[in-house]
Amino acid sequence: MRAIILDGDDNYRITELDEPVPGPGEVAIRVAYAGIQWGDTMVRDGHFPVPRPFVPGFEASGHIIAVGAGVDEGRVGEPVAALTTAGAYAEVVATPAVLALPTGGVPLRTAAGFGWGTPTAYDLVHHAARVRAGESVLIHAAAGGVGTLAAQFAELAGAGRIVGVVGSPRRAAYAAQFGFDRVLLRDEFPAEIAHEQFDVVLDPVGGQTRRDSLQALAPHGRLVAYGNIGSYEPVLADTNDLLMAGTSLVTYNSNLLSRTHPDRLAHSARQALELLAHGRIRVDVTAEYDPEELDVAVTRLREGATDGKSVLRVADRLGARSVAGRSGR
Repeated sequence: MRAIILDGDDNYRITELDEPVPGPGEVAIRVAYAGIQWGDTMVRDGHFPVPRPFVPGFEASGHIIAVGAGVDEGRVGEPVAALTTAGAYAEVVATPAVLALPTGGVPLRTAAGFGWGTPTAYDLVHHAARVRAGESVLIHAAAGGVGTLAAQFAELAGAGRIVGVVGSPRRAAYAAQFGFDRVLLRDEFPAEIAHEQFDVVLDPVGGQTRRDSLQALAPHGRLVAYGNIGSYEPVLADTNDLLMAGTSLVTYNSNLLSRTHPDRLAHSARQALELLAHGRIRVDVTAEYDPEELDVAVTRLREGATDGKSVLRVADRLGARSVAGRSGR
């Protein structure tokens, strides 16, 4: 089969590899589309060290073509949205059957965009933060895939006020489509809302943003940290201060959850996919790329030039023999 690899020089290349065979509890999927996500930038930048060459791609949609031991053979031919640990930028990918979810009629293009972001947003709102009716919610990186979905889930949960924070006026206009009551620019936070306190803050940014967000919590408020896209600088919190205010600092790691309790992640993903299939939420796929454009797509994502979700067209597109290398190399 043809697959995209990331080599030791941070270049993406198309090559021929053996087609994966599903092991026990796994399925093999003929990939139609693959989702492009923040994990791609972290792998290429070395924040997630992986052996090179490496077949990236963490989100796929397509049809199951084979099953491993212990998996119902009746699933062959089933259209699925799949969460993978690697390998989605290939004609065929193998992944745990529990994380290959029936699409329920969702188009394959949208199903690839569903990816990790949708169940992550669902878990942030319903399980990590436990948003209650009437509560106020502050969402950083509000124009991103997780941010726009978290706003939708928070609205469905009955949140009383939802405020987003973004990096540019363009992204503010984009985020405003997803149910936010107000969208701030990053340099306006926290001064513009210094008079407000929030029951829930969702923070993938880290650094000073996390410190300021802890100060913005209402009594009994919860801050959920689920990434460090802005800074890997450690943020220390005094548990005595948290105790006196009744506030909590919670973390959420979907990648870890997929390895320790994949059934829990799959349950959330199924709940979110059902809401998507019934039109209660939307996954906004704003860009499609061919395999030879993967470097451009990942670079645009890292630079904040991407709104919504981008996907890679895989089916019938992996015929090119070279893929552009990393910008500037």
